Amino acid sequence: MTVEKSEVFWHSPMNEPFHIAGFPWLEKDGVYRRMPVKPKHPLPPAVDDLANCTAGGQIRFQTNSSRLSVKVRLTGTADMNHMPATGQCGFDCYIGASGEQKYYNTTKYDHTKKEYEFAMFEKMDAGVQNMTLYFPLYMGVEEVLIGLDPEAEIAAPPPYSSDKRIVIYGTSITQGGCAARPGMAYTNILSRKINLEFINLGFSGNGKGEAEVAHAISEIPNPQLFVLDYEANSVSPELLESTLPEFIRIYRGKHPKVPIVVLSQIRYARETFDHGLLELRQRRKSIQMNIVNKLRQQGDDKLYFCDGEQLLGDDYSECTVDGVHPTDLGFIRMAEHLAPVMMQYIG
Repeated sequence: MTVEKSEVFWHSPMNEPFHIAGFPWLEKDGVYRRMPVKPKHPLPPAVDDLANCTAGGQIRFQTNSSRLSVKVRLTGTADMNHMPATGQCGFDCYIGASGEQKYYNTTKYDHTKKEYEFAMFEKMDAGVQNMTLYFPLYMGVEEVLIGLDPEAEIAAPPPYSSDKRIVIYGTSITQGGCAARPGMAYTNILSRKINLEFINLGFSGNGKGEAEVAHAISEIPNPQLFVLDYEANSVSPELLESTLPEFIRIYRGKHPKVPIVVLSQIRYARETFDHGLLELRQRRKSIQMNIVNKLRQQGDDKLYFCDGEQLLGDDYSECTVDGVHPTDLGFIRMAEHLAPVMMQYIG
């Protein structure tokens, strides 16, 4: 159903021909959420709460509209001291053919408000365009409406290469902290390089490898590749050594042949001076390598290790907001390194 207002028609992206990506349980639960509302195994409370953040969500469609606006109702207001409100609460607009989309605009609004309306563009004159709108990274979205010309044509987006998905589980960095805007989270950058649906399951401070989370993630159908990137939240080397094989075992129970990549964490800026921090990361990396090697020796030839140490480059200390969380530059470097790694495992 559409409603006319201010010379645009407002459309719900829940309706065809719009396509919403990044929310595996959307059809069942009807909400913009990254985990099931009623999982078979109760989620840790923090994960259950963070699942309402819409990181990785995308609205995809084609239109010849000369204008495009969004009307958004968030679950809260911008409140982060090390991440721009545009990344926490904003929407990004990208335009162009699959694999060639270019950034166009980001929502700007009064960040003390939970509701806003913003015109992405108002005088587009380029015929039918392929659009992707990226959801906020660190906030929930109760409703979003798309405003287009009353007479605009709307069509489904170009298809993915297949109905398979790339699922990435991890930390605040996976979730997108601290990208300046949603399109710059590394999973979203990768989605513009690899024509598959990406599922972002980064949980800030709470990607701890719990069995309950593994059970829920294993319910996501049609995975092409599963990436485990939760080392930085693993609490202790001993807990990582305990949770990682169990997480893999649970996932393998549902997906025995899906490639799994265990990705070790990026380097932190303080490692240059804090040798204890460096030794901790190296110890955890060794644990992950040993687990992968052991399971491969036991017959799991679809399990791989990827060393995250070089993802930010030699000048890694210049690629973060706070010594830990990447800037847009850091996320670009991560995606550029990870894209060929992923491609070799998905064929």
